[in-house]
Amino acid sequence: MTVDDRFNRDFQEGQKDRPLGTRNEIVTGPVSDWATDFSHAEPEWAADPYPIQDELRQSCPIAHTERFGGAWLPTRYEDVAAIAYDTEHFSSRAIIMSNFRPPKELAPVGGVPPISSDPPFHHHARKLLLPAFTKNAVAKREEATRAFCHALIDAMEGKDVVDAAHDYAQHIPMRVIADMLGFPPEDGPSFRTFIENALEGINLPPEERLASSEELFNYLLAQIRDHIDHPRDDLTTYLIEAELGGHKLEPSHVAGTMALLLIAGIDTTWSAIGASLWHLAKTPGDRERLVAEPGLLPTAMEELLRAYAPVTMARLVKEDMHWNGVEMKSEDWILLSFPAANRDPAHFDRAAEIVIDREVNRHAAFGLGIHRCVGSHLARMELRVALEVWLERIPDFTLADPAAVTWAAGQVRGPRTLPLRVR
Repeated sequence: MTVDDRFNRDFQEGQKDRPLGTRNEIVTGPVSDWATDFSHAEPEWAADPYPIQDELRQSCPIAHTERFGGAWLPTRYEDVAAIAYDTEHFSSRAIIMSNFRPPKELAPVGGVPPISSDPPFHHHARKLLLPAFTKNAVAKREEATRAFCHALIDAMEGKDVVDAAHDYAQHIPMRVIADMLGFPPEDGPSFRTFIENALEGINLPPEERLASSEELFNYLLAQIRDHIDHPRDDLTTYLIEAELGGHKLEPSHVAGTMALLLIAGIDTTWSAIGASLWHLAKTPGDRERLVAEPGLLPTAMEELLRAYAPVTMARLVKEDMHWNGVEMKSEDWILLSFPAANRDPAHFDRAAEIVIDREVNRHAAFGLGIHRCVGSHLARMELRVALEVWLERIPDFTLADPAAVTWAAGQVRGPRTLPLRVR
């Protein structure tokens, strides 16, 4: 194939055909009351959301805010799970809560399928991706991932203090996803910009949000066109050639799925690796035990995922309704906090503690319901290999300056700077 007319137009041209969504006033600044004015975009939440979530779970388990045009925040496991499984009353057509609601006509596909898709389309869109993320497919990437982790640590040679988030954690999923999609690995810095714009820039002016979205999708279109001219054995070529119902995928579907993999596939794992290293740096007992008992790592890893689950998802209420004691309106946002669910003492024994040998651990770090993370096997492999290599090469490390650690704001939370003193 040398020509595919589906991808002739740039992103901005394609957007002209779409119905308009709804924008609302941007509200920023200190939160007055987390029960009635919460915002996941404020620095207090980024720094430490767990005390806020714990207090809400006791006093106001389904919090509300007028920011973002109206939104709800459930903090109990049972409420988070109920909404995650309920596709009749809640839509996934937008999974990043911001000051823009895409039009209802975007359902059931959404902007970044399958995570933004509603049934019945979701089933088919998700099924397309499953072969790339099976345990066997993921296992074939482990050797290269391990070698890359060693190379990253080699580059730290001679340093007493290293930034484990900037110099290690972020690069691992960037390399894996770039390889899967067939993107140039040297484009990694662009990936970071795309991620930060999409997930942390939710309160930016609309024109800035649109410009960053255009930049991302025009980049993806350039990669798609290159793959059309030079097909190879990777996920991008697979999506270009894939069919649903006897027809090749719409351009927005191909690019949207690639955007999902590029952003979510990188930031979630980057955040999980960084949070795990942060915990081990400040908890010498856990670090020393894992160095002495490397076979415990898979169990410990699940506990670190539970305690520091990076991902919060959003839903939109389909119609006005009374739900579990609150009056939800059509188009209200739901901020579906899997991190809050994972620390609910009604569901987990010693929920506030990190117990690295916890045996029963049915956490929700990878989501619940039909949108449970399709890439969970890949994320687990990357996290496990990243920690195995780090603990093998750098068994003794501490926080160089606890106050210098910074965390991402928004719906994917993980360290963005993590200075560690290594010995």
